Formats: sequence, C-alpha cells, structure tokens
Amino acid sequence: MKKYFFLAAFLLDRCLAVAQLPAAASANRYVSVGAYSKNFTDPFSGAVNQAALAQVKRVGAGVYGGRMFMLKELSSYLACLVLPVKKGGLGLTARYFGGTYYNNSQVGIGYGRSLHPALDIGVQFNYNRVLLAGYGAKASMSVEAALMIHVSTPLHIALHLYQPATSRYGVYKTEKFSSVFTTGIGYEASDKLLITADIVKEQEAPVAISAAMQYILAKQFFTRLGITGNTGNYFLGLGLQWSNCRLDINSSWHSRLGFSPGIMIVFSKQPSSQQEE
Repeated sequence: MKKYFFLAAFLLDRCLAVAQLPAAASANRYVSVGAYSKNFTDPFSGAVNQAALAQVKRVGAGVYGGRMFMLKELSSYLACLVLPVKKGGLGLTARYFGGTYYNNSQVGIGYGRSLHPALDIGVQFNYNRVLLAGYGAKASMSVEAALMIHVSTPLHIALHLYQPATSRYGVYKTEKFSSVFTTGIGYEASDKLLITADIVKEQEAPVAISAAMQYILAKQFFTRLGITGNTGNYFLGLGLQWSNCRLDINSSWHSRLGFSPGIMIVFSKQPSSQQEE
C-alpha cells in the first residue's frame, strides 16, 4: 500500500507543478478519436474539443472506466452528457482519477455553436479538486476554449486551449495551471474510415504526438487503434453498436508499464430512419 501512496504523492507533485488534470489518464486517448470529425463523433467528443458540441443534434451520454497499468489506485472514470440547445449544444462532464490516498476530480460545463458552416467554436468552465491523504484537498477553477474548421467534407482541423492564461491557486498561491495547446486533424476517408492525428504542447513538458484510426467493420462492429509517439503507448479497442447503445472494450499498452484496460458505454438516440433499418 505504501508504494501506491508514494506514487500518488509523485503524481500530485506533477499535478501541482503544472496543474493539468491528467485527462489523458482519466479518459485515455481512445475516447478522443471521434472528436476531429463530423460523422464519427460521440458524446465524448465534446469533452475533448468543445467545438464538437456545435454539431450535437440528439441527446447522448457516455461512461468510461479504466485502470492505468492494472493498478487500483490509478483508476480513472469519465462521464459525459450532451444536449442539443438553441443555436448549439451543451455538454456536462465529470472526471475522476486516483484512489483512496490520492485522487483528483473535475466537473465541467461546456457549450459549442456554429459561427459558419465551416467554423464551430466552444468553451468550457471546470471546477477541479485534488486530494492527498494527510494534506487535505485543494480546489480551483479552469477554462477551456476550442474551435473546429471544416476545411472540406472529409477534412477537419481542430484547435483546443486548456487554461489560456496561467493562474495560481492554493493557500500560498504556489500551485498553478499551465496552458495546454492541442492541434488535431481528422480525415474521413470514407463513411467507414476515420484517420486522426494530434499534437499536444503542455507548458514545461515535451511535445506529444498521437495518431489513430476508426474503422467500421460491419454495421454493428468497429475498431479503433492508435499510438502516442513520445511514450510508445499503443491502444486497441472493439465496439459493438445496437439500437441506441454502444459498448467498447479497449486497452492501451506501454512497453515498460504494461496494460491499461478500459470499458466504455455510450447512449445516443438515433434518428428514426436508422432505428427502422
């Protein structure tokens, strides 16, 4: 148990040093694949890039649960709810990462709308909380902004900025949020194949480059796979779609740290024409 505590203390130190909620840990790169598209989006897309909320046409919800490197104390959860509203879409997001001795959580509300058929924008406000046993909990606010450019029918470019202005929090104002800038691109090669890539630059951290794809194997089945170049972290998942529900089983793999399994359940009301098929 002590090793979990010291590992958590190290993670908290990193979190307070750059103050970026480990969204990659709490959601996994797997859930972000559909964010840079129009026809492959799901309720999780708006949690990755709030501009995707502009394309919300139906109520949708999703829950993701995973365990980094098979460790209970590194469990991660993500829940999303999207709602169509006047002139755009609304998204509610809740994240949790950690265990008994260390954990951080976040709840956020986002909104996205279209300014032009080729341009969508979005914004999200978050409440964050970090807890370390013996040291108590600290809370703070953060903000995200995003845009999506639909260059052509198959090609989409996305920009996302987490905490545009660095801010400090805590009793002595020594902890800070660092800015994180993400550029993503998605190419819908066909109605069955989506190819994506993104570049993430976090303040005081090296650039991270990822690539992924989603391929629809049959009407009810699809697969997602990808890699994060700087860490050599791979992921693979299989999804089963039926009626208004979807179940994904996935796992990422690190050459030194091992497997990180996850499961995702998605509900998204389909158009009546699709339900009748």
